[in-house]
Amino acid sequence: MPVKIRLQRHGKKASAFFHIVIADGRAPRDGKFIEKIGTYNPTTNPATIDLDNDKALAWLKNGAQPTDTCRAILSYKGLMYKNHLQGGIAKGALTQEQADAKFAKWLSEKEAKITSKVSTLAASQQDAYKKRLAAEAAVKEAKLVKIAAKNTPAPEVAPEAPVAEAASPEAATPEAETPQAEA
Repeated sequence: MPVKIRLQRHGKKASAFFHIVIADGRAPRDGKFIEKIGTYNPTTNPATIDLDNDKALAWLKNGAQPTDTCRAILSYKGLMYKNHLQGGIAKGALTQEQADAKFAKWLSEKEAKITSKVSTLAASQQDAYKKRLAAEAAVKEAKLVKIAAKNTPAPEVAPEAPVAEAASPEAATPEAETPQAEA
């Protein structure tokens, strides 16, 4: 019986959620399975993967073949590397302590990458939020200025000022009238 480690789709349209299962290779995608070993949610950033490492490693040792996507998930979680190291122990190339040290080093580097990605995403989200708030405040301020200009009463002094100038004695001087007559 060809045993596969593969994904079983759940969730609604455009919101896929997957179970990582051990199934017979001839069974339908969402059909019968032997054992559920984890879940995979690609809609989050970074993707959420909950996996029973011991069961997955045991199935890999027993010859279960992961699909391409499951192989990528298992590699991301370090199980393919751990399986590789276990093969080295079986052949006598490594001791258990050496393999554990290599895996711990790899795992710490991987965790550092993931935490830096999460912090970078959080910082970019916060920056985008601040930019949106600043843009919204600028639009709001422009609207307030426009409304204030519309609601202020028209100054009544301004229309009377030209009439007062025409009646003033300076405007009636002959010097002011001569340039107009010549033109």
